Amino acid sequence: MLQDARNLPDGQVLETDVCIAGAGAAGITLALELLDSGIDVVLLESGGFNDEKSTQSLYSGTVATERLHSPPDRYRQRRFGGSTTLWGGRCVPFDAIDFETRSYLPNSGWPITREVLEPHYRRANALCEAGQFAYTTGEAFSAALQPVIRGFGSGDFSTNSLERFSCPTNFGLRYRARLAAASNVRVLLHANIGRISLNDAGTMVREVGVRTLQGKACSVRARHYVLALGGLEVPRVLLANRDIHPTGIGNARDLVGRYYMCHIAGTVGSLQLNLPRADVSHGYDLAESGVYCRRRLALSAATQRRLGIGNFIARLHHPRITNPDHGTGALSLLYLAKPFIPYEYAKRLHGDETANWRTWLQHVQNVLGDPVDTAAFLWDWYRLRHLASRKFPSIIVKPKTNCFSLDFHSEQQPNFSSRVTLNGAQDALGMPQVHIDWRYTEWDIRTVRCALNLFARDIQASGIGSFTYNPASLETEILRDGAYGGHHLGTARMGTDSHTSVVDGDCKIHGVQNLFVAGSATFPTSSQANPTLTVVALAIRLAAHLKEKIHQERQPSALHALPPSVTPSVTPSAYRSRSNRPVDRNVPA
Repeated sequence: MLQDARNLPDGQVLETDVCIAGAGAAGITLALELLDSGIDVVLLESGGFNDEKSTQSLYSGTVATERLHSPPDRYRQRRFGGSTTLWGGRCVPFDAIDFETRSYLPNSGWPITREVLEPHYRRANALCEAGQFAYTTGEAFSAALQPVIRGFGSGDFSTNSLERFSCPTNFGLRYRARLAAASNVRVLLHANIGRISLNDAGTMVREVGVRTLQGKACSVRARHYVLALGGLEVPRVLLANRDIHPTGIGNARDLVGRYYMCHIAGTVGSLQLNLPRADVSHGYDLAESGVYCRRRLALSAATQRRLGIGNFIARLHHPRITNPDHGTGALSLLYLAKPFIPYEYAKRLHGDETANWRTWLQHVQNVLGDPVDTAAFLWDWYRLRHLASRKFPSIIVKPKTNCFSLDFHSEQQPNFSSRVTLNGAQDALGMPQVHIDWRYTEWDIRTVRCALNLFARDIQASGIGSFTYNPASLETEILRDGAYGGHHLGTARMGTDSHTSVVDGDCKIHGVQNLFVAGSATFPTSSQANPTLTVVALAIRLAAHLKEKIHQERQPSALHALPPSVTPSVTPSAYRSRSNRPVDRNVPA
């Protein structure tokens, strides 16, 4: 069932089994996993089906260093489908080492292992429409593939691991009809969660307040509540609710919003290969199912342990677009098209260089001097990116000079001082805005430096070329774009001890019996991997936990233990509501 909170009677109370706040990848996955389960679900979404400026502006906030972090309303979408409405579709699971407690990485270690998450990863792969769960070339392809770089040998890097690409799947569009037809799920649009009412002991959520931008207010009462709001919004909501807990829900140890991670990522260096161009295969391989896959240079777990560094992967990338010396018409065309490229991609595509008219003229000359290849690039891009239902993932240009840069993605250290707080200002609904102070450490830089040095050594030893970079400017180069994109991680970290974590291994907030967090906020470490597939896998696991928990609560012997505010369900489709209830207008909903 799909409804709009703007059309509900003012003061209405909705009663359900599970209330999920946030209809992005995590929230929609939870709702899908609870379909036909006999469990009533209310799924709250702040926005509608389309981009709305007034709703998106609720994400506004401040950052400590604009050079290092984008504004809070970028890279996120406050609408049905969340940030899957703009993601690139890259799917890759975390590696086994990412879940381990590593002696050289303080604050590492998950309360679950990769093996525990494995079956949920397989289901997540299907929901993300990324084909089979096969992330090595041997698993995914029946025939041998051409080497990424013919003649390259390394004991530190593998080239057979894959990243797979979703359509990319917009969860809002893909699963809207299924949720609309469900008898036990009510999707409530334009419903902004703010007030979380706890019992006097602060150990149980009684209800959550919901408000629209038009001034209507209602509330939801449930057995269990899940915050699936993303890595920035989860700490915002928890810190803003201080009625019972003076420092915010789950924040008795000053951990909510701490350990904020993204990824260290960018393009760096110059790889000059003395091979025929045909001996380099740095693009996408198409699986038999039609899914695009790409191989990477992946740093081995043994090397990470030996050197005490983080996880790291790299891909061969075209030379820096801003420098017209590459002589490639397609790359210069991209440079000239910068004003028409969305912010999320233009920022990383071009960096922050300031060009003069001579640079611009050289790019024009590249385009005019390379008309055939430039026209072919445009046609392929239009055909494969805009006409195809499964989009070609990204720009692949084979440089004429056989000179590449490295596009890398690296793990970031969990850092207590890197954090999300409240800035004192309020949005249109009276909710405090966020302030982001993202920080990196020397360990983050060391991971990249060590990996690049290993790669340079292995390229030299293989006798196929050279890789060089400027050590003096490395830190500046790899932080050219600051915190990477929309990977907001770790702000409500998972663990077994309430002294060092916000949620437990089941993603329940320590000390609050019926409040859970779904999404990347719970990640104790960042891995090198994009977070979406792991977000979906954890949501599937949480849904299974909630099913089991509610089934146990419905047993006759358990009914006496339910809090007074929770009404057990009678039938799966029996939504209960009560209107005209007094609402305290002085409390932000």
